Amino acid sequence: MSGAVQPIRAAVLTVSDRCSRGEAVDTSGPGLCEMLRSRLGAVIVATRCLPDEQDALAACFVEWSRPEAGVDLILSTGGTGLAPRDVTPEAAKRVFEREHSGLMELARLRCMSKTPRTFLSRGVAGTIGRTLILTLPGSVRGSSENLEALLDILPHAIETVRGEVQDDGRPEADSVTGKVIRHGR
Repeated sequence: MSGAVQPIRAAVLTVSDRCSRGEAVDTSGPGLCEMLRSRLGAVIVATRCLPDEQDALAACFVEWSRPEAGVDLILSTGGTGLAPRDVTPEAAKRVFEREHSGLMELARLRCMSKTPRTFLSRGVAGTIGRTLILTLPGSVRGSSENLEALLDILPHAIETVRGEVQDDGRPEADSVTGKVIRHGR
């Protein structure tokens, strides 16, 4: 196994009826792409803008999570609020293999000091295969603050989802991947 760290391969989905019709300019998606590149050294492998339609969103999550796509992280921005057409969490939950509510709970907790409105977001997190999916708010501020809140743990989360980290508290455990997390007593 090579010691070189593989960059995170990310995809960003903007969920917006207005942007998908060309009636508004998407600023949240490009903002997330820039943060991923500059703060995590990520490679952006796909971007897309779709309307608030559950079937289309779910299909995009599944498409980008296929092993041959090689996407480690999918960020969506938009459709996580309380408006009737905000259906991104429902679309994601339909296709998650494993939900991970703690990630978005942490993001909301860390953003709480900036605005209590962070708790209006119904964003969810989960995995499909070896791809981690985070559904972020649609505003530039909301999406960037939520991503910022998770930047410190995302690299380890991605390594773990990839299967590169062996979390094993047994002192006699042999490393399978070269990365063993040893827990103190």
